[in-house]
Amino acid sequence: MTDNRENETLTSVDNSFGRLPDHILIEIFIRVPVSDWAQISCVKNQWANLFHGECFWQAALMRTFPLASQAQRWPGPIPRGLSKRRFAALCASKHIFALDGEIDEIVGHTYLFLKEQLELSIMALPSGILHGTIIDQFIACGKSTVVAHELASQIWLAVLDNLEENQQTFLLLKHLALEGDVFLPFPYSRSIKVQWRVFEKLFTDFRDCFDYADYYDVLAMAKNKFQPIPPAWLGF
Repeated sequence: MTDNRENETLTSVDNSFGRLPDHILIEIFIRVPVSDWAQISCVKNQWANLFHGECFWQAALMRTFPLASQAQRWPGPIPRGLSKRRFAALCASKHIFALDGEIDEIVGHTYLFLKEQLELSIMALPSGILHGTIIDQFIACGKSTVVAHELASQIWLAVLDNLEENQQTFLLLKHLALEGDVFLPFPYSRSIKVQWRVFEKLFTDFRDCFDYADYYDVLAMAKNKFQPIPPAWLGF
């Protein structure tokens, strides 16, 4: 008897939600934690469509980042995109960088840009071009060359630290490690911290992925770039 009543209650609730107009559902969903959105979107096709629509992301953007409506479009090679893209960029800026307590949307966009480019199965552009694109974007937005270089380095480090640990990432890191050095003037040269992190991840997180030849190729490149190298990197 109790089970029947519970089922009737759930059915009644489901029917009540089913009669709500889309704009009311959106106002409810944007008040739910972001971590639950993927699960909610799987409940009904109607709800999934809401999460794919621009109206939902506009509402979520305005509720979570109310100052976003005041942001002006910026020049440069990395576009701002629609509300869903802006929401993701602002979340990245807030949770990964949080520079002096400020949320800089363009930092989030450059993070997403670099991460997506590096996660391509075949990297479309050499790392030097990707780095130069980020530098040009920050300079176009009025950053000094020193600030542009520092921000670009932070973005590279954050992206490298947030890549999944799989075979594709190993191949990517190996590709980055073995790229030939090309002299570029400041701020277009990648920082030593970024280059170090590539080798550090290879020799720690992906050590078991090496075969004999790959290990000594990467080790030779590391010795060419850094002296001395950590003892933990030695020994196949």
